[in-house]
Amino acid sequence: MSDHKSRNPTTRREALRKVGNGFGMMAFAGMLNESMARAGALLAPDGSMTGYKLDHPQKVKRVIFLFMNGGLSTIDSFDPKPALEKYDGQPLPGNQVKTERRTGELMKSPYTFKKHGQCGMDVSDLWPHLSEVVDDICWIRSVYTEIPNHEPSCLMMNTGANQAGRPSLGAWVTYGLGTENQNLPGFVVLCPDVPTTVGPPLWSNGFLPAIHQGTYISNKVQLAEGEAPPPEEKSDDKKMKKVVVEKGFDPKKLVSYVNNPKFELTEQRRELDLVEKLEKIRSAEQGTDPQVEAVIKSMEIAYRMQTEAPEVFDVRKESQATLDLYGPGPVARGALTGVRLLEKGVRMVQLYYSKGDPWDAHGDILAHKVNAKNSDQAFAAVVKDLKSRGLWKDTLIVCGSEFGRTPVREVGGGGGNAKKGRDHNPFGFTMWLSGGAVKGGTIYGATDDFGFKVVDKPVHVHDIHATILHLMGIDHTKLTYRYSGRDFRLTDVAGNVLHDVIA
Repeated sequence: MSDHKSRNPTTRREALRKVGNGFGMMAFAGMLNESMARAGALLAPDGSMTGYKLDHPQKVKRVIFLFMNGGLSTIDSFDPKPALEKYDGQPLPGNQVKTERRTGELMKSPYTFKKHGQCGMDVSDLWPHLSEVVDDICWIRSVYTEIPNHEPSCLMMNTGANQAGRPSLGAWVTYGLGTENQNLPGFVVLCPDVPTTVGPPLWSNGFLPAIHQGTYISNKVQLAEGEAPPPEEKSDDKKMKKVVVEKGFDPKKLVSYVNNPKFELTEQRRELDLVEKLEKIRSAEQGTDPQVEAVIKSMEIAYRMQTEAPEVFDVRKESQATLDLYGPGPVARGALTGVRLLEKGVRMVQLYYSKGDPWDAHGDILAHKVNAKNSDQAFAAVVKDLKSRGLWKDTLIVCGSEFGRTPVREVGGGGGNAKKGRDHNPFGFTMWLSGGAVKGGTIYGATDDFGFKVVDKPVHVHDIHATILHLMGIDHTKLTYRYSGRDFRLTDVAGNVLHDVIA
């Protein structure tokens, strides 16, 4: 004998369907469709956007962001200032600009600059390999942000906001475009260790569906038990050494829980099939549930990753020439892995230098020697390797830090007695873009004579983000998500596309 009374709603969705003859669900559906229509997309059962109608022809299909967390000194790398040589040891003219720590007189760069390539780009001796590809790079010397602290500046560069909680750049990209390979995450984050400054909020999905969260993978060198680390090369050692993949390297260990030691793939397949059959029975009686569909899809992706993920992370499959092109160390391993992921259809890869803020040179700017040595060859290799793999035309490389560093020496805090360090400088610094979609050999914008503030063609972080989305065929003002009563977007209420740097 069946119960003539309907059971009470157990979820908010059921309440919307049943209370008031379902008018609540009709209103909710209308609001949802209106929001998706503004974004030009359809909402899939797992909460992802599908069938996005591009706003204009797409120039870029994938992005790799090389992030030097901590604050690279661009006046010691890509923006030489002869005035620093002339006025070394003298006070900065004009009104002092407040920075995070107490600063003193002007300090010239300890590095030597030379012009390179047909474009005549000035690059310091910190970057000998990168200087070989200057004609493939668009140098933006006029980037600025608002706050001279690591946390808000890192958040701004990665999420478009100064406070935690917003979706990251990679999350917005996959929300708009999805991934070309359903067997791998659309957004992958590579870093030897965590936490970086701020940490996972830098690659968070925020209020976007959880499937757009960045997948963190450690690119740390793995050593077998008893295996000694390779000897460090001396700075004056000009001879190229063969890169050797460590005996302890195991691509199956890079992704947590990607392998199930208790069940073979055939057994897992039967389990998934059973879950699907049970869900079909339930949905026939009660209707489809997007949350259940999302869980099943996540299980399917995890199942497929068991066969594809170890393959893409196995850098041992690369030729010796390719390994030697990138060089040794975690940054090189991460850069090579990032290119392999892009080749397999991952939409966005973000490579962080290391945990903490390793480029933070408060004590001594000569510390950049170690950081640049670990990065220079790998960064140049990304440019060269993308060309050799046929990915150059529709891939965008983005490289930079959360801010630059001051032209004056630091005399407080981390400067100590050495007084050879530089404080944070958000008022003017350099980022670079590379790929077939941007004008290689272009120098855009400028800072003042001392490299402190932007004086020509200012470029806010929102402008960088707007340009990235534009190259991917998306109008940054239309890619929105309604949350907490308003439409949010990556660029907030700002952002201008840098059309002058687009090829």
